[in-house]
Amino acid sequence: MSEHSPIPEGGVPAPPSGPRPQVIVVLTDQQRWDTAGVHGNRAGVTPEFDRIAREGTLFEQAVTPNPVCAPARSSLQTGRYPTATGVFRNGLPLPGDIPTLAGEFAAAGYATGYIGKWHLAGDDNPDGPVPPALRGGYGTWLASDRLEFTSDAYRTVVHDEDGEPVRLPGYRSDALIDAAIRFVADHHDRPYLLFLSLLEPHHQNPTDDYPAPAGYRERYEGAWLPPDLAALSPGAEQGGAHRHLAGYLGQIKRVDEGVGRLRDALRSLGTEEHTVLAWTADHGSHFRTRNSEYKRSAHEASVRVPLAVTGPGFSGGGLVRRPISTVDLMPTLLAAAGLPVPPGVQGRSLLPLTGGGRDPERPGSVFVQISEDRVGRAVRTSRWKYAVEAPGADAWNDPGADHYTETELYDLAADPYELDNLVGLDSHRAVADELRRELLDWLARIEGAEPAVVRAPARPSGQRRAESFPAGTPWEGVRFGHNPRG
Repeated sequence: MSEHSPIPEGGVPAPPSGPRPQVIVVLTDQQRWDTAGVHGNRAGVTPEFDRIAREGTLFEQAVTPNPVCAPARSSLQTGRYPTATGVFRNGLPLPGDIPTLAGEFAAAGYATGYIGKWHLAGDDNPDGPVPPALRGGYGTWLASDRLEFTSDAYRTVVHDEDGEPVRLPGYRSDALIDAAIRFVADHHDRPYLLFLSLLEPHHQNPTDDYPAPAGYRERYEGAWLPPDLAALSPGAEQGGAHRHLAGYLGQIKRVDEGVGRLRDALRSLGTEEHTVLAWTADHGSHFRTRNSEYKRSAHEASVRVPLAVTGPGFSGGGLVRRPISTVDLMPTLLAAAGLPVPPGVQGRSLLPLTGGGRDPERPGSVFVQISEDRVGRAVRTSRWKYAVEAPGADAWNDPGADHYTETELYDLAADPYELDNLVGLDSHRAVADELRRELLDWLARIEGAEPAVVRAPARPSGQRRAESFPAGTPWEGVRFGHNPRG
């Protein structure tokens, strides 16, 4: 049974009874949803995540609002879509006049702390120290704006409240989790919000590699490949997922062990039962199978992420099968602490969905904004994925467009790894038209926009378009690490 209070009219949960919960968010970088055992991965790298999912609530179809680092992170901190935060691409700072997760918790008397990668200070600031006005309201600070450029696997440099560099010993995710354990030990006797933002399993940009701890890559050589990577990725000799997946999984395994140590610390402090702990990722990774880098596409590998939450309101909450967006996490955590959600928040609390509950006002689809590589938009229902792109748009400078063209339609029930693009097929025109209307509703509601959406050229039923490595981006022509800000 869910532990949260009954939901009054309007779908907003009542404040929880008892002491105010402590709150921890664990954010991984570029972690696909299907790395988790509860999502069918056979490598066994996530026993702790799986335990959180079994004991708490697993949101089976969690989707990022934008598959790019900074935009996704701006949404996690504000509960708003990237076009509403102004951070629609990397390199843009989070504005100081938008209510944030930390600001709301701090105003309620919570201690707040941020550890790890921030990526919201903008390109006008250095990779490491973040000015206080650009820290989103967090108090305790031990972070670098772009951690991938101030650290490597065994050399972790972050910056403290005074902007001074701090060298943390150990493997990078261990070093940051050790710092998180020190934070919870120092604050265990008062309410706190801790946001732990890890770099793993993101690649190390200068080397385009996944530096797992010593001995961990070797454990997963020859591991099961998800069907999209098996079908679309070039071979190991060309640097495809066959080469990188072992290190990627090794990184996740060590993170999972570290989260287990963090939860052990909560148990030893006697605070586990009244700590809300959420684990999710900013976006996934398609390992250069859909464009010339790792994300920035509407595909599941890029937009679908793990999300499990445990603690007050979520323990025993079970499995939520409907699609949700991680833009919902900020209002969810506020609601779990009994705090009001500020005006302008576009996400909705997920608490009403736990324990088999319903939220009749929640849309049946989720909305995705795509930037940098292209100006695109997508909607995802439990069964369908529908994506559009703005031809000729300036993807670096244009947050949106006044016209789009249909590019993708996938039947996720029949083709969960999106290998068969149905866009333009006569047999699926009615489905596409319904999803087109759904997308236009989202665009009006979230962006205040009424663009034209041009239908894809018609194709006879049965003339399906099999996916392959994108035309025009031959593997030999890809320059590794070409997007240093990714």
